[in-house]
Amino acid sequence: MTLLLKDPAALLDYAVDWGADYLNEDEIVTSTWSVEPDEPGGLAVISSEFGLLGTSVKVGGGVVGRLYRLANHVRFVTQREDTRSILLRVEDR
Repeated sequence: MTLLLKDPAALLDYAVDWGADYLNEDEIVTSTWSVEPDEPGGLAVISSEFGLLGTSVKVGGGVVGRLYRLANHVRFVTQREDTRSILLRVEDR
């Protein structure tokens, strides 16, 4: 899991390269992003995209001093599923 800093006013993009690890000609068919904790004024998913081997998300907001888990859950053509997470700490920068 990666830990990154984010300003609450920043609108930032994050990506996961699923093809770099083990896909071996498999392809992503669905991708969903979630944030924990889910709270008013907290980190919010603005938009997301995915391709055959990678996913991306745009996030905004967040409460200063809070730690958020931004998780990407994908399903592949072969019906395999997996989740990768990014930890974001929100701080005034």
